[in-house]
Amino acid sequence: MEFNGGSLAADHLCVLVHGLWGNPNHMRSVAKALRAAYPEEQLYILVAERNKGSFTYDGIELGGERVCVEIEEELEKIRSRGGKVAKLSIVGYSLGGLVARYAIGLLHAKGVFDQVEPVNFTTFVTPHLGVRTPSRGWHNHVWNVLGARTLSMSGRQLFTIDNFRGTGRPLLAILADPDSIFMSGLKRFKRRTLYTNIANDRTAVYYTTGISKTDPFTDMSKVKANYLEGYEDVILDPRNPVSPLAPKESTALASATEMCLWLFKKAPLVVALAIFIPVGFVAFLVNSLVQTFRSSRRIKLHEQGLAGIQVQNYRVPIWIKEIRGAVEDAYENLNSSQDQSYLRSSDDEGDYSDLDREETEILALERKQSHPSLPTLALAPYQFAMVSALDNLGWRKYPVWIHKSGHSHAAIIVRMEKPAFSEGYIVLKHWLKEEFMI
Repeated sequence: MEFNGGSLAADHLCVLVHGLWGNPNHMRSVAKALRAAYPEEQLYILVAERNKGSFTYDGIELGGERVCVEIEEELEKIRSRGGKVAKLSIVGYSLGGLVARYAIGLLHAKGVFDQVEPVNFTTFVTPHLGVRTPSRGWHNHVWNVLGARTLSMSGRQLFTIDNFRGTGRPLLAILADPDSIFMSGLKRFKRRTLYTNIANDRTAVYYTTGISKTDPFTDMSKVKANYLEGYEDVILDPRNPVSPLAPKESTALASATEMCLWLFKKAPLVVALAIFIPVGFVAFLVNSLVQTFRSSRRIKLHEQGLAGIQVQNYRVPIWIKEIRGAVEDAYENLNSSQDQSYLRSSDDEGDYSDLDREETEILALERKQSHPSLPTLALAPYQFAMVSALDNLGWRKYPVWIHKSGHSHAAIIVRMEKPAFSEGYIVLKHWLKEEFMI
């Protein structure tokens, strides 16, 4: 990566972590914007690379350990050359934000934050609550259970069907446990900022990237977007992102016309999906099978200490107060086709017999608090607990509305330099001017 490194005079290290199926080049525009804002004498940049490509199938834990190793090695490299890093910032994109949160816990437990000050932690469209679609019944089982098995360990952890280290809880729930090293480490950062897409994100939708149990952006035709001054048409005002529109009168003829226009616009997509999805889906499943097999072998080597990392140095206790033993498009199309379900105050649907008393009480409280005009999403009990714990840390949350591209997940960080992704430059401008503390 051409923007890696910096002068020995720089006392601030910023680490960039890419996402699933990603590589360091995905963070090129972020690194380029950082370097344009801060010269080498002010900021040292490290774009993590040990987790690239198919290695991202191996899970958040292994990815976090790899990133932790890279950061420790970079700090030592700078020290050995006569430099001294006093401040550390970490930026995670998509899955990279979860990998970064795991690495932060390890850095905290290993005492690194006693030597360098954690300053900025920023995530761009990171699925903090996982990628489980809020749904119940057979829909829940078809996608949230079966779909989870197409991405090896990362898939199981993202869909929260894993059992982390025999705790009986998914890794993401442990990452958000207030007593864990991960939350203790995250709490030490001066500023926690996240950017979340409100539309056109086929990979990670608003509720999870924005750490929210409601979604006020499901139908933007019924609300008025309120933008931040100077960042119009892209970044919404987090204090008052939308306002309700006055209901407009409609006729049967107008409704029929609108439906015909919608069908006409969607016709090419329907035809294309009918032709290409069967072929693409088969290719996706075959590739997933191959990558899952390869990932299993890498995980086994990693656990045996044969992958270049002495794993015992990074399997630290995960609790502080209570110590216990320790093909992208196909996926996005399938993921984006899932409908979200909601809880309502009078809702008594669903079979909750498999939940314990605490989980049942959480759902009962959430149903009671659900508002008719903005109903609560049908999250799992542990996801509601995650929202509460993460929000207690304090986040600066910015909703982003990408208009020019139907692939806002990539556009928000300008993953490739092309005109359709140009609105991402406005997001990066806001982050560096308003949020990033040097």
